[in-house]
Amino acid sequence: MFQVYSFIKEQLGLVKGMLAAFELYGLGHVGVLVSLAAVAFLTIRQCRKNEYSARAKSGITLLAFCCFAAYPFNLAAWEMMGGALSLDSVIPFHLCDIAAFLCGFALITRHPLLCELSYFWGLAGTLQGLLTPNLAYDFPHPVFLSFFLQHGVIVVTALLLPLGLGWRPRPGAAMTAFVWVLVYAGSAFLVNLALKTNFGFLMRKPTGASLLDVMPGWPIYILILIGLAGVFFFLLSLPFKCTQKK
Repeated sequence: MFQVYSFIKEQLGLVKGMLAAFELYGLGHVGVLVSLAAVAFLTIRQCRKNEYSARAKSGITLLAFCCFAAYPFNLAAWEMMGGALSLDSVIPFHLCDIAAFLCGFALITRHPLLCELSYFWGLAGTLQGLLTPNLAYDFPHPVFLSFFLQHGVIVVTALLLPLGLGWRPRPGAAMTAFVWVLVYAGSAFLVNLALKTNFGFLMRKPTGASLLDVMPGWPIYILILIGLAGVFFFLLSLPFKCTQKK
């Protein structure tokens, strides 16, 4: 087994110099977005037909597995390509790292709070990561694949819960999700101070292109992000207002 791993690592090292830098909305980026949209559509359609069918259950199980496997796969991708592993990448404390695990447990348990966090965090936060990813490598670099695997399964889960599995948030769910964002931000800030990390990009903006590029510098952009989170959570709760009143 170790010999196989060494062989794969050696072959990846040979092609490392041939891999292109990431191009925002280039062929690789658009291709993976279309693929994720297709996966979401097919999974939702199958679950709407019959959530308890063998095919639907297999799809949900595979999606949950990918939620849990995304982070280890990300670490393996960096290590196999000889990338330097910092505390930011070793410790799963970015918001999307936590969201991926939450989505996996939400699919398995259907716990109300886990589903709510998966929905609001996934569509208000992780979706932005898919549209403006903080990436240095393009397809088919393993880091590219691991990034879109992790972020993709979160967004697919966030869409599948209400559209395919009939889940609905409880009254006040948007505020609950917002409070938990504040809890995360406070915890991540303390961890960043202690470990000199940049979880949640609370200490500085990401190096790659992102929505933060059009915002003022630190710490103003953090306050803007918190405000935007509240707005997005409110907007995401609107489709359910009618059903909650009944």
